[in-house]
Amino acid sequence: MKDSVALVGVRRLGLFGGTFDPVHCGHLLAARAAIEELELERLFFIPAAQSPFKAERPPLAPAAERLRLLRLALAGQTDCEVDDREVRRGGISYTVETLREYARRFPGAELFYLVGADHVRTLPRWKEAEEVARRARFVALMRPGEPPPEFPPPFQGVSLTGFPLGVSSSLIRARVRAGKPLEGLVPAPVAEAIREARLYL
Repeated sequence: MKDSVALVGVRRLGLFGGTFDPVHCGHLLAARAAIEELELERLFFIPAAQSPFKAERPPLAPAAERLRLLRLALAGQTDCEVDDREVRRGGISYTVETLREYARRFPGAELFYLVGADHVRTLPRWKEAEEVARRARFVALMRPGEPPPEFPPPFQGVSLTGFPLGVSSSLIRARVRAGKPLEGLVPAPVAEAIREARLYL
């Protein structure tokens, strides 16, 4: 990721980690809600090379394809950016390493880390959890009908209220395998790219 003059002195940054296998409209709506509700100056999508909680199953699409789909999904959105640092780093992607790098690049910035509400209870099991909790505030992404989670100490966080959508990457992959349309669930360029590359079949 190249340094951007526009980000000098930035104070509120959002980090959205995940495998994005593939990215879908639920991710995009959550990102928009985070930007608006938390008044973020920029939100970075950070696809993992390999999730530590899915070590038994590597991502189904190659990293290059997942990055391409993300860039298609975010085309024209000036307050969002794809950061490929974890893919370039390789191996299992640990959030603590990414947070350290952001702290060095943006000293003094407040970091908000987006996470699915169902993952909040696992936060104490993350690598070097106390440092992770110290370096970022966590933001729970809600699905329809979910109650706001309680953040386990020492983690502090908030829950987003806007735009919950009951869609997941596993649902998208299942629909691809079943030959069902993806319109309305992923951006049109992403749906076309999935079809052309024959991903998730």
